[in-house]
Amino acid sequence: MSNTTQVVEEERLEHVEKIDPVLRTRLSNRAVGLTLISNIFLAIIKTAIGIVGHSPALLADGINSTSDVVYNIVVSVFVRAAHKPADDEHPYGHTQFESVGALVVGAFVITTAITIFWNAINSLFDFINGTSDFSGSMTFTIYIALFTVLLKTLLSVYTHKVGERTNNPSIIALARDHRNDIFSASAVVIGIFLSLRGYLWVDPLAGAIVALVILRTGIGILRDSTDDLMDTIPGKALEVKITELLATIPGVEGIDSTQAHRFGQYLVINVAIFVDGNISVDAGDRIADVVESQLIQEIDYVRAVHVHYHSHEHAIVHPAGGSVE
Repeated sequence: MSNTTQVVEEERLEHVEKIDPVLRTRLSNRAVGLTLISNIFLAIIKTAIGIVGHSPALLADGINSTSDVVYNIVVSVFVRAAHKPADDEHPYGHTQFESVGALVVGAFVITTAITIFWNAINSLFDFINGTSDFSGSMTFTIYIALFTVLLKTLLSVYTHKVGERTNNPSIIALARDHRNDIFSASAVVIGIFLSLRGYLWVDPLAGAIVALVILRTGIGILRDSTDDLMDTIPGKALEVKITELLATIPGVEGIDSTQAHRFGQYLVINVAIFVDGNISVDAGDRIADVVESQLIQEIDYVRAVHVHYHSHEHAIVHPAGGSVE
């Protein structure tokens, strides 16, 4: 795991809030539903006004909102699938669908960025070669662009709060996409404003710059969702937390090894502890039960804990590296 990834994971660990699963599902579905409704409205109004008002920038932003609608529907499907209960083939549930949903968002964001950048560069070359037939947008189009900035700002703030509270990768990805839409809509505002004053070339130039910002965000979403799917865990933060908790449990003489595996937003922990070699098996089982209960109660995102115990004489031989894998 890279240092950057581990820092991100440790920050997520520190800010995880204990939340009821039913409430988490309701908040996630509400954020996805609100995003879908808003993007449908924006797609219709921006596309229509972009055509009527002769604004290529607003029309392109309307097409961007249309693509948002498509992947919002896809994300909605994945978020609902993630809430399916555990079964024999998926004993820890289906929460990894949330990371798959975030992966879809990232792919759509990158595709949109490339499309916007390509069209913006083509338009810029048309201005340079004197072949562009763009004569400027109508005044009322700027008000639609300003409304888009306002609405997307509100959605970004709300969705970000829901994403942080639920620790749902799909919702966090949606919040970052709302932020991208703020940038793109702001570029539309600037482009229309300056085109009304005769600086027509600013429109495609602003679009190209915004496309690069959107591309960077899309890559970040893909990286984070891939980390979730590839079992990336908050190594040092988790190890410190476990060590602190087990130090307070009578009968635990030390920690031999700790391993953790990610299942969606949850972790499954395997821990080997040292106990007095002279105690009975039943006494060791009681200590292990306390360890299991303590870790599940005190670390909100832990789904299950498996405890192995032995004396110092039977310590596990570890390969080089840290104890949390």
